Amino acid sequence: MIEKTYQPADIETRIAAAWEAEGAFKAGRADRVDAEPYTIVIPPPNVTGSLHMGHALNNTLQDVLCRFERMRGRDVLWQPGTDHAGIATQMVVERQLMERQEPGRRDMGREAFLERVWKWKAESGGVIVNQLKRLGASCDWSRERFTMDEGLSEAVIKVFVQLHREGLIYKDKRLVNWDPKLLTAISDLEVQQVEVKGNLWHLRYPLEGKNFDPEDPASFITVATTRPETMLGDSGVAVNPDDERYTHLIGKNVVLPLVGRLIPIVADEYSDPEKGSGAVKITPAHDFNDFEVGNRHGLARISILDIEGKLALADNEDYLRGLPVAASELVEELHGMERFKARKTIVQRLEDFGFLEKIEPNTHMVPHGDRSGVVIEPYVTDQWYVDAKTMAQPAIAAVRTGATEFVPKNWEKTYYEWMENIQPWCISRQLWWGHQIPAWYGPDGKVFVAETEEEAVGNALGYYVEQEVITEEQGHEMALDPVKREGFITRDEDVLDTWFSSALWPFSTLGWPQSSVDVDRYYPTNVLVTGFDIIFFWVARMMMMGMHFKKDVPFPTVYIHALVRDEKGAKMSKSKGNVIDPLNLIDQYGADALRFTLAAMAAQGRDIKLATQRVEGYRNFATKLWNACRFAEMNECVLPAGFDPTKAKEVLNRWIAHETVKATREVTEAIEAYRFNDAAGAAYRFVWNVYCDWYLELAKPFMMGEDGPAKTETRAMVAWARDEILKLLHPFMPFITEELWAVTAPRDGLLALAPWSRKASGLTREQEALIIATAASDPIVAPILMGDPEPVADFKDDAAEAEIGWVIDLVTEVRSVRAEMNIVPATLTPLVLAGASAETQARAQRWSDVVKRLARLGDISFADVAPQGAVQLLIRGEVAALPLKGVIDFGAEKTRLDKELVKAEADIKRADAKLSNEKFVANAAEEIVEEEREKREAAEARKAKTLEALERLKNAV
Repeated sequence: MIEKTYQPADIETRIAAAWEAEGAFKAGRADRVDAEPYTIVIPPPNVTGSLHMGHALNNTLQDVLCRFERMRGRDVLWQPGTDHAGIATQMVVERQLMERQEPGRRDMGREAFLERVWKWKAESGGVIVNQLKRLGASCDWSRERFTMDEGLSEAVIKVFVQLHREGLIYKDKRLVNWDPKLLTAISDLEVQQVEVKGNLWHLRYPLEGKNFDPEDPASFITVATTRPETMLGDSGVAVNPDDERYTHLIGKNVVLPLVGRLIPIVADEYSDPEKGSGAVKITPAHDFNDFEVGNRHGLARISILDIEGKLALADNEDYLRGLPVAASELVEELHGMERFKARKTIVQRLEDFGFLEKIEPNTHMVPHGDRSGVVIEPYVTDQWYVDAKTMAQPAIAAVRTGATEFVPKNWEKTYYEWMENIQPWCISRQLWWGHQIPAWYGPDGKVFVAETEEEAVGNALGYYVEQEVITEEQGHEMALDPVKREGFITRDEDVLDTWFSSALWPFSTLGWPQSSVDVDRYYPTNVLVTGFDIIFFWVARMMMMGMHFKKDVPFPTVYIHALVRDEKGAKMSKSKGNVIDPLNLIDQYGADALRFTLAAMAAQGRDIKLATQRVEGYRNFATKLWNACRFAEMNECVLPAGFDPTKAKEVLNRWIAHETVKATREVTEAIEAYRFNDAAGAAYRFVWNVYCDWYLELAKPFMMGEDGPAKTETRAMVAWARDEILKLLHPFMPFITEELWAVTAPRDGLLALAPWSRKASGLTREQEALIIATAASDPIVAPILMGDPEPVADFKDDAAEAEIGWVIDLVTEVRSVRAEMNIVPATLTPLVLAGASAETQARAQRWSDVVKRLARLGDISFADVAPQGAVQLLIRGEVAALPLKGVIDFGAEKTRLDKELVKAEADIKRADAKLSNEKFVANAAEEIVEEEREKREAAEARKAKTLEALERLKNAV
């Protein structure tokens, strides 16, 4: 018995428990061992995370695919897991220690601190997993993995060691994003660009051999900078080789202000003649672009900061080398000074000596750590790197040859741009929580990379015995006694970038390298669903690792979904206060309503503008489905065993069978093509418009009439179509459909495991296509391979569609005209079918009562031509006329419509004026510009509708 009202909270927990009890989502179920596998790996959320709208979208789309393919008979593995999230997790635990006034990380030591992190992970980590279950994610939760569990850690170590042996991992001194608060290198993804109102300082650099005079431009060259404190580390000035103002100075030197060091003027296209003075200071140790310029011209990398962002000068040998004695006083004064305090001091000194030409206000983007919130410093340090350029080549080729395709395809261009300009990948982090780098250092700094400490010790002792640093006897003693080798070799304290372990996710989660059973069955995966922001950080790196270690792409398809923005199109952020919490929406409207909203709005390449009203609207859709099922139940609509919808006699029932098969095909093809919005839209239109609004309405006379074959058939067809609807909607709205599947009829199993609305053969679509293609030459074998064909899979009844479609089109058009002309519902208008064919006349007579009731008609008549004063409608090629003379005032109606047209055209003109203004488009917020475009589209639609109404009036007079 279906409850009177639909209450999502009452069913979601119960349904989730039923799925778990049945093991519905387990890969390798006994009934699927011979089925074609279908694999998706979840983008592992941070163990510190909680469900946000991006997660909700990403996992909804994955779940649609997994539930769809599971119902099609595939052995589905949706591999779940979480990422250890090095910085984020370490910060959570350190903050906890501080709040409890307990000893800090460095006070308690590495081992004790890591114990605390693991304890936190066991007690509080992974909250997001339960939140994903609330969303309805049908992962095989029995296989949940963690990037630092034992198996994945083994994979990480093996990969690091192998790549090092192959020369693809190495240590180098390069520029990195350095967080002076967290004291670690961070990835580009962890850098947030923040708009800051600052200054642009124009500085005069004296030319060597000239008497510096602030009033004489020939005695200096002017450079502009937003970071004047870094001028202490300048090792060159760059000018464009085509800039005639400076060609005579190329190869000469300037005297670095305040410092007195001579630095060269070099020619480099990096300098833009159109910007500022056309000359730029080059500080290779503190700017990424300058680092590359410095490499091209052999300029020194002079670091002036320490790891905390303080000036490090007095004890900096690189800095002191070649420094004039006169600069020693400045060095002592600035040493140890905080960078922004030093900026003020240096600017003041530059002004005092005439080196400051001017200061301009300047709004620009400044990199900040997304977790620490402090300004990031480009900083030269020793780090571990992957030779990404070499590893990228097979990954680039895989996309070029179509082995992996992006959907939408335009993201391939982004992929190529990143991959073809790829830099060495910095994989070391100065943290404690993470995979500790498997490298040990000998007393002279010699590096020994090995999978275990025992192996590293053996390699080190053998090396130092051979080098005669220790005797063979000492080596033997150290090998036997750990105490005697204490301190002889020490392990690298750094840990690996979390992207390193997640790059192995598609095969490490399947048991590699310990076991190949699941790897052989489920790798490569079928599709990756992810956001565009991690194409480089994750997608590209999985491609590199998959091609290198498995010699195959990790996935043939990468579906890139867009952003979820607020209803105005603005990016959600805590600072704006426009963040929408998916859990709140689930509490308020149910998980199904949220999921359907996200799927229905997930158009390829278009961001989602989410309004709570949309979620509420789809909650109403769920209620509509619920009430339709109650209506069927109250009218004793039951599906008899062996019912064949293709054998229906009544034209209405044959029509709904036709429409059901059509909707199934549309939904199926759209999901297969990753057009989630089209799939959801097709399902929505079929359920709400076709089934509820038309079929159930047209079926009422049958169900309320006398008992007989027509009534029996209609009841069965209502139940059959309802069951097909539950199947169609299940990937999008799993909770409500599973509940209705259970309560509408006695069932043998869960809807989650029921067959999709086409025959689920367990074969791939390619295999099916091959069998079908060869059926003509071997008609006996093909049906055996395919199994019995699904009776409704290809059902079609054009005659039924023509008849019921004519009824629907006629009623719809009449209703539309009545609405346009403001005809009150109580007024029953006549209808004249002009020049109607015999077939149309017969239809009109068969459906006369229904059409008159639904279209608010007084009578239906026939004539050779349409009467005067009638609005003419074209219904499937024939004329239907509504005589409105005396019903409406044609003159007044035309005046009203003319006003509507003027208003619509004015709105279009107003929007065009804004959108054609380049300054408006360039400077207005993205959501404001988009809002104007939407206003214009709406005005165009109003204009078109008004013109159509005016044309009807014109023809009626």
